[in-house]
Amino acid sequence: MREVMIYSTLDAKLVPLRPRVPPRISMFVCGITPYKPSHIGHGRTMVFFDTAARFLDYLGYRVFYLQNVTDIEDKILREATEEGVEWNVISERNFAGYLREMQALGVDSVNFYARCTDYIPEIIAQIETLIAKGHAYESEGDVYYSVASFPAYGKLSGQRLEALEPGAHVEVNPKKRAPEDFALWKRERLGPRWPSPWGEGRPGWHIEDTAITVNVLGPSYDLHGGALELKFPHHEAEIAQAEAATGKSPLAAIWMHAGLLNMRGEKMSKSLGNVLSLGDALTMVRPEVLRFFFLSGHYRSPLDYAGPSSFEEANRAYETLEGSYHRLEDALAQRFPGTWTGPDGVARTFPGWKEWVAAVDATLPADPSKPGGDKVLESMESSMANDFSVREATASLYTWAGEVNVILGNNPEKVPLEPLVRALRPFRFAQKVLGFFPAKGGGASEQALGKLVEIALEARTRAKARKDFAEADRIRQELLAAGVLVEDTGGRARWRLKP
Repeated sequence: MREVMIYSTLDAKLVPLRPRVPPRISMFVCGITPYKPSHIGHGRTMVFFDTAARFLDYLGYRVFYLQNVTDIEDKILREATEEGVEWNVISERNFAGYLREMQALGVDSVNFYARCTDYIPEIIAQIETLIAKGHAYESEGDVYYSVASFPAYGKLSGQRLEALEPGAHVEVNPKKRAPEDFALWKRERLGPRWPSPWGEGRPGWHIEDTAITVNVLGPSYDLHGGALELKFPHHEAEIAQAEAATGKSPLAAIWMHAGLLNMRGEKMSKSLGNVLSLGDALTMVRPEVLRFFFLSGHYRSPLDYAGPSSFEEANRAYETLEGSYHRLEDALAQRFPGTWTGPDGVARTFPGWKEWVAAVDATLPADPSKPGGDKVLESMESSMANDFSVREATASLYTWAGEVNVILGNNPEKVPLEPLVRALRPFRFAQKVLGFFPAKGGGASEQALGKLVEIALEARTRAKARKDFAEADRIRQELLAAGVLVEDTGGRARWRLKP
């Protein structure tokens, strides 16, 4: 299996991925607090970690990807009070919207979404363990973690206790023994509350993640991911809680942090009013182009959204790749023989051209030593294995797209079959791993749709030939109403489904 190097925040360097129980990989990424609709910063983070999970799966690892959902929190309660509804109305509505947006973006690698409120018994049990071990204390119905009891606090972020000035970075609270101590359990009288040994209340923010991960993934797991802004104090608190409670270290072998998505050079902030929701972004640009935009910079670097022009630029670049990909698919689809005899001498019948191409592809061993699709694929895989460098992988594909256009020229039917099949491999990698070129259908159903569209386009071509442009335009509008976009490029009509 190809070695994967990942920048570990904890080690401050690239380290090799060494799964605890190969080929299984346990991966946890901090999820959303659904008090408002998700924004494009959430989208960037989740699209990247989905891509990372896809690549590891592509290499043959068995990835279990866990995400939490903070469905009870102060901000959710404030939103519920303002709207005059129950707290879970807010959290469930926004989480449902988040799932729809993730589906649109092709984020499909998460195996389990764990809600905080489903793990109240586990949270209470972990707090009890921390109290018993001297790492936490009860104060007037609240429970706090004693940061001073964990000497390794700060090892992830580099933050030191002496730098935590009361009133500046930490809350001044007379219930606490020290200003830097943080809440594990909050006494609650009016809002949603659960019984506990310290009275009715609800969990603090940090404790839910470790209660969930320890119970689902165990005391140590392979990968922990999240946005850079969570490194301190949230991820630092996770380490302190889990390692103190279980006695196992490290909590996660590799800590990964995704850079922020800024709005015109500034951090997105609801108080500044410079937040673009994912839902709004998806009305401005196709989901696959939005995904392409999110992956256009290295995941550890900040990415800037400069307004609609950012999406327009991404769309132009994406359409270049998409155009070459569809030209290549067209060239292969036109050669579909229906029945094909493989090297073993067995004749096979296929429901569609994609199944046929897959069968042909399986007979062609990779040869990255020669120029062509296999060499490009090797380059893309190497880039991804070097700290998930999607930008470099995409650059290789972009260069290859130009070469494919030259190879196909004006007579793609004259290009031998084998180079065509190999030429498709980098695009298939981009489809499977990067999430580009999402399939709109498959197999026989897609073939049937394609044939119907081609029949309509032939009728349109005949109408144009006899200069009946009104009829040609009518056919185009009918296809558009049915969800098919027709574009006239290079003297030929091309079509795709509307997003």
